[in-house]
Amino acid sequence: MSTIEDPADRLEVTPPKTWATGLPAVTHAMQYSLGQTSVRRTALTLLNINQAKGFDCPGCAWPEPGPGHRAKNEYCENGAKHINDEATSRRVTADFFRTHSISELGQKSDYWLNQQGRLTEPMVKRPGADHYEPIGWDEALGLLAEELRRLDSPDEALFYTSGRLNNEAAFLLQLFARAFGTNNLPDCSNMCHESSGSALTETLGIGKGSVSLDDIHHSDLIFVVGQNPGTNHPRMLSALEETKRNGGQIVAVNPLPEAGLMRFKHPQKARGIVGRGTDIADQFLQIRPGGDLALFQALNLLLLEAEDARPGTVLDHRFIEASTTGFDEFVEQARKVAWEDILTATGLAREEIEKVAEKVLNSEKVIVCWAMGLTQHKHAVPTIREVVNFLMLRGNIGRPGAGVCPVRGHSNVQGDRTMGIWEQMPQPFLDALEREFAFTPPTRHGLDSVDAIRAMRDGEAKVFLGVAGNFIRATPDSDVTERAMRRCRLTAHISTKLNRSHTVCGEIALILPTLGRSDRDIQAGGEQFITVEDSMSEVHASRGRLHPASPHLLSEVAIISRLARRTLGETPSLPWEKFEADYGTIRDRISRVVPGFEDFNARVDRPGGFRLPNPVNEGIFPTLSGKAVFTCNDFEMPHVPEGHLLLQTLRSHDQWNTIPYAMNDRYRGIHNARRVVLVSPVDLEALGLADRDEVDLVSVWRDGVERRAEKFRVVAYPTTPGSAAAYYPETNVLVPLDSVADISNTPTSKGVVVRLEPAVAVG
Repeated sequence: MSTIEDPADRLEVTPPKTWATGLPAVTHAMQYSLGQTSVRRTALTLLNINQAKGFDCPGCAWPEPGPGHRAKNEYCENGAKHINDEATSRRVTADFFRTHSISELGQKSDYWLNQQGRLTEPMVKRPGADHYEPIGWDEALGLLAEELRRLDSPDEALFYTSGRLNNEAAFLLQLFARAFGTNNLPDCSNMCHESSGSALTETLGIGKGSVSLDDIHHSDLIFVVGQNPGTNHPRMLSALEETKRNGGQIVAVNPLPEAGLMRFKHPQKARGIVGRGTDIADQFLQIRPGGDLALFQALNLLLLEAEDARPGTVLDHRFIEASTTGFDEFVEQARKVAWEDILTATGLAREEIEKVAEKVLNSEKVIVCWAMGLTQHKHAVPTIREVVNFLMLRGNIGRPGAGVCPVRGHSNVQGDRTMGIWEQMPQPFLDALEREFAFTPPTRHGLDSVDAIRAMRDGEAKVFLGVAGNFIRATPDSDVTERAMRRCRLTAHISTKLNRSHTVCGEIALILPTLGRSDRDIQAGGEQFITVEDSMSEVHASRGRLHPASPHLLSEVAIISRLARRTLGETPSLPWEKFEADYGTIRDRISRVVPGFEDFNARVDRPGGFRLPNPVNEGIFPTLSGKAVFTCNDFEMPHVPEGHLLLQTLRSHDQWNTIPYAMNDRYRGIHNARRVVLVSPVDLEALGLADRDEVDLVSVWRDGVERRAEKFRVVAYPTTPGSAAAYYPETNVLVPLDSVADISNTPTSKGVVVRLEPAVAVG
């Protein structure tokens, strides 16, 4: 039986940090890494992570500098923790599952489940059983294939993936799903950056960012909006430090004063060790959650008024006239916004916004970076469209040092979408698949993540295959999602480590253990490498260096290839066995299907790989009009009843995606606890609550269903008045399944209306 304890909350609070990284980051990274594995394995991972001949860190999608410009230690604290969490020496064997029932595992925390170690062999839960038992690969894949073939329709199957997947496996997964007959390819983008893709595709014609690292380094002004780089992608801080050293300025916009937005102490530079580091934000706007649309509407109004005062000197009329459409309609709409509404929505003073506008007027090159603080609101898509309006007014699209920069989380979430993991892939992609593989892909749009939950809930989806990720804990409305998953006939998860999703089972459940990013991958054709695409469209190779955790592990490519053969039978046009043996054959096919990947094998073999073309940077906008589109966006803001707060879910510093590595959030000063809710002292007084009171969080939604997260400790914290913050996945239960962003269908995890009730004493 495991000796790892399931920690209880023992809350301690210290003052929030005013700077990020430095020597403490190195110390914490090494402590965690050496607690997971040996000195030798730690050295192997850290010397190879994010190197041209090494493997890509799965922790985030922030790009690496080009070869010759990378540090020998090209990783951050959280990257070191994540890769050594994967490289752990701990193992989950058949004995573990004989000891622990599924019911028992379902009562364990996310932390405890993850700390058990790497999965080592395929396991099955048979109908009526409460224990997993060993199963051979042939039987496991045969069982899954048989259940898929038994379905009344291919659309009763769901093929989910997270951004941890590589390009080769992602391409095969979508190929298999479409050859099987469905576009049901929900993925983690649906829950995070779908709003970015929707807004950017509509306005610019491509759902990706337009900037490079070099653009970041040489921009005059960068907005960092709704994101916390110090925790979620710390290597971004070194890029922002370079911006500052080159004379650029940074405006941070966020409801919480995060340490990484204030000051950065680079742990690999002398100034970060003995000096005070680098101040990051030249101006910090502590905005109310959901007020970003109003902020950019205000900035756009100020730019139009500046143009009125100095005609021909403020706006980029040449760009607007030659490359955009909808400008006149946008101007008419923009002038209708009332300052009273702007100040109410943002919680800012007019002088603060005007000061930012002056910075914009004094800058030739402007970039806006954002993350889930923008994308997970009901009006997320209009907000990002307004960001595009803002950039286009002064021609800050498609030129060096300027542009849009959605900062994605998972290391290959953007690559998965490029490879076809999307329920709504455009017809030219499907046509290319048909030409290459001699079958007709389905054209009916499939289910995204939210609609997949609805389909399982309603009995319309019966087989769920999750490739990487932790679907149960990443999704909203936890109770509804778990009941939906348990209605399935079969659930299967391709995973490296144990997580909550393995405890929420269909009638039959499979655990299919796979290689990690850091593991060597040897197939019949020799040692293989995989590829990934970062959030700036750089595609490069990743080569594992460690001996795999078990001889029974298969790569994701191998699992998908074998499952496809068992399900679809032998088809000459779909050579699954060749794909498994030699990943280069997959890349050859990708090169003929996916635009921008021509001569894929040769180009990715170069150190650092290659960057995919972005038509926006060539002045080409693949919209219906062939031009970038100004949009008219009505003023919107969240409305919170009196006595309630607007809750945003977030993750702690010691957390990767849904998995905490410790019970601490040291930048925010929270220790030994996760069931906490951060509330402004102003709101505590108004609500009659005191610091450290125990409360239940109850979300308010129009369906009348009470969603409750029990026993949270209130912590007085400098959040914006009227708002609160708490960690996910513990608070996902509060996010209603039907509370989604308009157009993108993304869960509104940053805008949950809650009331705080005194916790009911038990006993």
